[in-house]
Amino acid sequence: MLQRLDVKVRGLVQGVFFRYAAKEKARQLGIKGWVKNLPDSSVQISAEGESEDLKKFLDWCRKGPSGARVEKVEYEFNNNFEGFDDFEIVC
Repeated sequence: MLQRLDVKVRGLVQGVFFRYAAKEKARQLGIKGWVKNLPDSSVQISAEGESEDLKKFLDWCRKGPSGARVEKVEYEFNNNFEGFDDFEIVC
């Protein structure tokens, strides 16, 4: 079933290639959407895909790339689709 996942990741998640690693993981799982750094040093993600793939992606977000130290992950699954074409890093 197609769903949308909105995520906010807190901790040491900027300056550790979190966005690039998230983009690669999303593409591996066939997920579309975007990732961006926020001014409060967190990372925000909006992703669309199959439920099981989004759950795998969320599990990855809880760890992040090797240099990250994820402290908190806030997330919400919903059905508010935007119909993304790809997974992109947004500035």
